Parts: sequence; structure tokens; C-alpha cells
Amino acid sequence: MIYRRVSVFCASSAKVKDIYLETAGRLGEILASEGIAVNYGGGAVGLMGRLADKIMSAGGSVRGIIPGFMVDQGWSHKGISDMIIVKDMHERKKKLTEEIDAFITLPGGVGTLEELLEMITLKQLGQVLVPIIIVNTQNYFEPFLQMLDKMVEEQFMRAVHKEIWTVVDTPEQVIEAIRNAPEWDGTAIKYAPA
Repeated sequence: MIYRRVSVFCASSAKVKDIYLETAGRLGEILASEGIAVNYGGGAVGLMGRLADKIMSAGGSVRGIIPGFMVDQGWSHKGISDMIIVKDMHERKKKLTEEIDAFITLPGGVGTLEELLEMITLKQLGQVLVPIIIVNTQNYFEPFLQMLDKMVEEQFMRAVHKEIWTVVDTPEQVIEAIRNAPEWDGTAIKYAPA
């Protein structure tokens, strides 16, 4: 399969450790070098801004999708020509899911986690079928992954649901993880009830 476009979920905070910003930038460079276009949340700072800046400086394609109220706050990236301004957060997330070949999640706050959890839920229900890759920089997602394990252990999810996502440690592992992600199709809804 040829991967043409992915959506990346990540933080807008600029106060985080450099390693997180560096990871976002490196992911941007890798995706650009592979000719993979990127949808992201349209922000100018934090991991969002670093991701977009590195994609553009590497000659890649990036599309921002941002609600109007965030534009009004001055949060949108002024250097992106392909910027879609939407009505609200729900429409933003819907646009981030359209016509993409994978989701990639970098460290972030509650917004990033909410986006990731919705995609996991939709995939569990057979409504999203593409790979979901979690970049676990500095073991950031470890408590979250332990919670997912706990859900399986306590039978709130089935063991097969652990095939919904793939965890990697570095951006360099992302492309291979997308290519090797377990197949998932619309019949997955039969596994939804634990």
C-alpha cells in the first residue's frame, strides 16, 4: 500500500521538554522525506508548530485544521497556506479523520489524549480501519498504556483490541509500524462487546 496522508495529534504547549519538540520535528522531517502529506491541528507553537515547521523546511506538505475561535486567539500557524478553518472542535476532529492512511499520536495533553481515545473507540467499532501509531517518547504514554492493559485484564475490552494501536519509541520507527500494523476491517464491530 502507498501511504499518502496521515493525521498527527500532538500538543500545542511550548513549555515542554526539548526532547518532545525534537521528536515532533524529527517526525515532520521523516514524513516529508517519505512524501507523506500531514494533517494536524493548525497550531503555531509547541509540538504542533515544530512538526509543521520541519515538514515545510523539508519540502513536505502540511494541512492545518483549526477552529475559528483558536484563530481568533492568534493560535494558528501563519506560514501554512493550506489552512482549513472549521466551526468547532468536533468538526476539526472529523476533518482530521477524512481520507487519511494512518493516525500518529505524539505526547500531548487532554486534547491529544481525547483525540487518540476517540480514534481507538472508532476503530474498536469498525468505523476507523487505518493504523493508529503511538510515539511513546520518554515513556510518556506508559500510564495510559497500563490503563489500556487494565481494561483488557478486567475484561472491559478483549485481548484482540490491543491490535488497534501500535506503540513505538521513536519517530524513526513510525513508517515501519504503519506498514506492519495488524489488518483491521469493518467486521471488527463483532469484537466490540467485551
